[in-house]
Amino acid sequence: MASRTLRRRLHHGDVDGKRNEHLEGSLGLDGLDEPLLGNYEHDDRHSEVDTLEDIWDEERRKERLHWTLLFSQLIAQWAQWKVVGEGFGRKVLLRCDSIFKFRSANFKIISARRFTYSHPHLPLEEERCKNLRERLEVPFDGSRVEHQDALKQLWRLAYPDRELPSLKSELWKEMGWQGSDPSTDFRGGGFISLENLIFFAQRYPLIGCLCLELFELIESFHRLLHKQDGTRAEWEYPFAVAGINISFMLAQMLDLQSGKPTSLAGIRFLELLGEDEMAFDDLYCVAFQMMDAQWLAKRASYMEFNDVLKSTRTQLERELALEDVSNVRDLPAYNLLKR
Repeated sequence: MASRTLRRRLHHGDVDGKRNEHLEGSLGLDGLDEPLLGNYEHDDRHSEVDTLEDIWDEERRKERLHWTLLFSQLIAQWAQWKVVGEGFGRKVLLRCDSIFKFRSANFKIISARRFTYSHPHLPLEEERCKNLRERLEVPFDGSRVEHQDALKQLWRLAYPDRELPSLKSELWKEMGWQGSDPSTDFRGGGFISLENLIFFAQRYPLIGCLCLELFELIESFHRLLHKQDGTRAEWEYPFAVAGINISFMLAQMLDLQSGKPTSLAGIRFLELLGEDEMAFDDLYCVAFQMMDAQWLAKRASYMEFNDVLKSTRTQLERELALEDVSNVRDLPAYNLLKR
């Protein structure tokens, strides 16, 4: 009885059959105090059947547990993918939306330009653009009387109460020329850069001081010349040479050297030129004032001038791309001239 009881207990305690043999040999007949089953023969047969069923039940239970865990993991993974996918989807949709808006804005600009090509002002735009290119092709020539006179005019506008110096004088450095001979500083800027400076100082000589707005432009010129705005750097940019660089930058940005501008800024500028023959000179005034504002905002010094000029170009390109700009005075930066 004790032997049967021990075997039955082992069958329920260990299903692999190996530990049963070990326990049967190691435990004594009196190792169990409580009998489990009564009839030996019936119990022995029933024990064998129960053992096989227990084994199959255990295997099925393990298999169900395995698939349950696997299915739970799949659900969790799917939920995670769903969350990530929704976030990614939103990012994709936002990105596509921004791209669509950008392309839509460009399409409106290009469509407006295509409409302008059939506009009656087109021949006028082309004529004015041609005249502007001709101005850009004129180099500064210090031996030409009209160029010398232009330099003298600039001095008188800049310093109306001072005596005019000779064409080669250390006094020219006070205006921001690098040497005593201003003619050596023009280089790629050409004669138009001197014209731009004169325009900035006195937009239309005949009515310059009679119009309050033009007076503000003159005041803007002198504020920049004398560096009256903001906290200035110890090593400031030279005013006159900076003006030459701005003229050169604008010519490049607007793609004026080509027969027909292909850049977005150049295309928009043609529209402005159709409305105002002096659009380039007006834009020059805005660019100069914008450059100085960038200079102050960055707290820049002499060696950082090129970086400031690049930032100025970028800002101008952005403002020229605005849909509601049909004149230089519509540019947001134009208000800098009217502070």
